[in-house]
Amino acid sequence: MASPSQIAQVLAATLNPNTTTRVQAELTLGELFTQPTTGIALSQLVLAQDAETSLRQSASITLRKYIRERWSPIFASFKGSAPPPEVKTQIRDALFRGLSDPNRKIRSLCAHALSSVANADWPDEYPDLLQSLISLVSSSSPDSVHGAMQVFTEFIKSDLTEDQILPVLRQLLPVLLAILGSNEHAAPTRARTISVFRQCVTALYMVKDQFPDAVNEATTSILPVWLEAFKTLLNIDPQQELSGAKTWDGLLVRIQIFKTLDIIHVSFPAALTPFLPDLLAASAQHLQSLYPAFEHYYLASSDSVPQTSEDETVELPQLICPILDFLASVVRGGKARGWFVDDRLSALVVAVFKLSQMTDEDEETWTNNANAFIAQEDDETQQYSVRVAGFDLLGTLIDRRTVDVTKNFQSALHHIITASQQAREGGNSEWWRPLEAGLAAVGSQSETILDCIEDEEAGGNDKPIDIDYILLNVIPSILTLPEHPFLQGRGFVFASQFSRLLQAQSAGQYLDAAVQVIESSDAGVPVKISAVKAVQNFCEGGDDTVLAPFAPRIAQDLGPFLGITSEDTLTLVLETLSVVIKVQNGQWITPELASALAIACLEVWHKNNKDPIFISLLADILAELASSSGAGIYETVVKQALPILVDAIGSAKKDESWITSSAIEFAQSLVQGSSAEKGLGDGFFALLAPNLFQCLDQADDRDVLQNGITCLTLIVRKDCNQLVSWTGQDGRGGLDRVLGLVARLLQSQEESGGLAIGDLIIHLFRRTGEAVLPVLPQLLEAMLKAMTTAKTASFTQSLVVPFAFLINNQRDTVLDLIEPININGRSGLDILLNTWCENAETFQGYWPSRISTLALTQLFLSERPTIRNLIVKGDMILKAETKNAPHEFSQIPFSVKALKIMIHDLQSGGDAATISAAGGFKPTDLESDDGDDDWAEEEKLNQGFNEEEFSFLSDMLGPKGVAFDNDDYLDDNDDEDLKNDPVSQMDMQTHLCTFIRESATQHPAAFNPVVDQLNAEELLVVRQVLQS
Repeated sequence: MASPSQIAQVLAATLNPNTTTRVQAELTLGELFTQPTTGIALSQLVLAQDAETSLRQSASITLRKYIRERWSPIFASFKGSAPPPEVKTQIRDALFRGLSDPNRKIRSLCAHALSSVANADWPDEYPDLLQSLISLVSSSSPDSVHGAMQVFTEFIKSDLTEDQILPVLRQLLPVLLAILGSNEHAAPTRARTISVFRQCVTALYMVKDQFPDAVNEATTSILPVWLEAFKTLLNIDPQQELSGAKTWDGLLVRIQIFKTLDIIHVSFPAALTPFLPDLLAASAQHLQSLYPAFEHYYLASSDSVPQTSEDETVELPQLICPILDFLASVVRGGKARGWFVDDRLSALVVAVFKLSQMTDEDEETWTNNANAFIAQEDDETQQYSVRVAGFDLLGTLIDRRTVDVTKNFQSALHHIITASQQAREGGNSEWWRPLEAGLAAVGSQSETILDCIEDEEAGGNDKPIDIDYILLNVIPSILTLPEHPFLQGRGFVFASQFSRLLQAQSAGQYLDAAVQVIESSDAGVPVKISAVKAVQNFCEGGDDTVLAPFAPRIAQDLGPFLGITSEDTLTLVLETLSVVIKVQNGQWITPELASALAIACLEVWHKNNKDPIFISLLADILAELASSSGAGIYETVVKQALPILVDAIGSAKKDESWITSSAIEFAQSLVQGSSAEKGLGDGFFALLAPNLFQCLDQADDRDVLQNGITCLTLIVRKDCNQLVSWTGQDGRGGLDRVLGLVARLLQSQEESGGLAIGDLIIHLFRRTGEAVLPVLPQLLEAMLKAMTTAKTASFTQSLVVPFAFLINNQRDTVLDLIEPININGRSGLDILLNTWCENAETFQGYWPSRISTLALTQLFLSERPTIRNLIVKGDMILKAETKNAPHEFSQIPFSVKALKIMIHDLQSGGDAATISAAGGFKPTDLESDDGDDDWAEEEKLNQGFNEEEFSFLSDMLGPKGVAFDNDDYLDDNDDEDLKNDPVSQMDMQTHLCTFIRESATQHPAAFNPVVDQLNAEELLVVRQVLQS
């Protein structure tokens, strides 16, 4: 039986500097853990007031380790020998008493250990814990409250179930509020009450749909009281807690308040709305009041940051970031639009500009870590900071009040430029920081600012900001300051962000200066990286006539960087190289440069063959290199790259599929870069085919199969003759191998590998002509069989669309082949048309949707009894009494369903359509009955979204969301062959309207009975077509 004295000796030995003694003590402790009394002895040591604090702390830490390893199987580190219930009870009681220990560190350690126990035992084995904690936190002892609050911080977050939340909150929250308002308790304890309250708010939000009335009652009665308390606390100037304070404990309370306000705004915004004016004013005041301390401790680094009374570090950014996040959230919510105006808006912009300055820590880190410097410049950076939060707020503001915010940018930046010049002349070595921050802030919103300038000038108004002045009078002098590399680099980036405003000569001068920095051996990391970023920006939106003279030089300069950079830096170099190669379609690229870049890219791949971002960028670069219009460039790139890629495809092990898939993707890039006129070049497919087919025949990896299918599809499109004429050593031809691969994928239970198979089949039909006819019946039967088991919409589409293509070109021939097929008692025609009708309205892509509709018109005209008599799934049957029952559908003739699909394609976005005087279809105006009258007029016009959001969603919706007369729209996934296909170029709206009119006039006996089975909305569209 382990005694406290024995345990104490072992614990002391675990700290012995002698390795042998220490290891032996650890082993002894492990043996003692198997004895139930060890936990009791440890808990007694923890509470021993006469023992040294270090021993008590060691016992507390060891006791928590014991709990994790021996208490319950719920812990992943459990090793068995759990103590009996009576022993557990003694240990729990001891830990609970430890929450009131006079020693703060012991209280905290006991709280952590008891949280672990609660995680395993509550409520079944420790039912009185919650009530005991509430009693303890309600006591008059600050020590007891401190200990209990630390348990609650973990307890509310992880252990309360949905049905326990509301009863607990009714008892707990009033107690927490009393602690928050009492100065008897230390600030860290008061901050924990807010942290627990925030977790309670989150918990209420999670159950609001389950218990709407109870949650509404709770939020109505609880939230206003807490928000009033927050308002009162925030009205106290934070300077009182910063100036001359030994600790920054008071900041802990403010940090938790702003984090909680953000949560409330997201979860229960209506409760927050009445308090917003006061809370926003307090937020803005905090940003101004905190700046002197921010400047003292972070910009000048005059002193080290004070700690809290609990020996923890609290940083000002931990408070500033939640304030900025809360403000941005309120701006996005739109409930306080009237607050962000005039002087308040100006003060907020100025505050963000000042707080966005680089700190001393930033300067040190970014100077020595190129990847960290690039990461903070990324729009999607995960490196959160005051600067990132500030720029996010500026972006939110400028989206809502574009002109006003842009004008404030002008005044704030003008003031910074003047003040920086005065500080520089006065000998202030930190003069550059505000100017760098101001340029970075304005540059972060460059796209919106440029659009704003154009819109205002187009409307006859003055420019809201004078970027031209900055580019002509401020930036040039900045570029000559190597002693301030971050400001110098910011100058390059700023000029490139606003390159649209530069004259050709000025743009060339800036670009030349950036290239000189890249080539300089004296330039440091920050300015070199900034110069590369500037080159990327210039090339992405610049004039090729300005860029072309510099492109060869830039490409040659970037090439060596590929071998010596990594992570974010390598990503930037690859992205920049990719846009440089596109300048003038690479006419300036020489065979020597192409060869060097191809080799460098493959070396990067060799080092990073598992990184999907690098692989994607490298694939783009190889494709751009191969597509260069320069003489002999394609042949040079293929000569350098293809043998290496073929070898990788053939030699990679099966468990190294990432090598195989990326090698095939790069081979695909080479094919993509070839010209349709010249084809792949002699011997291309002969070199690639043996290893490619062998790999695909054995592969089961999704990426390998998809890349392989896509590569073969491109080969069929670019140089089908090479595939058809190739014969392997086994005597099998290229077409035979492709069809064999298609057959294998059609029979596979794993659909993901065959998602691209439809495009391959379509292009085989389009390119090989009669060569595929001998195996066409077997291929069609295999595709129909696959339809019966297809699970995903994308795979189903890849099976149906090839039939649509064939039927649109050779309807009767294809139907003759399909009709005799019988699969599990179903005819081939039944399988095809039912599958088609169920999925036609979900087809993705411009050309597939059109070819499907055209083929349906062909089938609609067919007089075959097998088609006329075929029944398919119709519309959903809605029954109020079977609301939650499985969906039921009507059964209707195929011709009716086909016409319904055509009518749907005549409708805009699926809404009922009316024909305007101009002949176009427009959605009918239906009034909303949702009772929400709070939308702005702009949002009412755009179905609840503002204009920009609605435009974005319209772009995302694709072909089904645009009118058929919008023939300029082509889906990015449709290849060039299909974009140029007559199906993509035709006026589909006119075609369908003509088809309906001709059917009605030429075949009324067949057409009218079909129309009679349409619903009222569809019938209205048909009548409008016939009357137009």
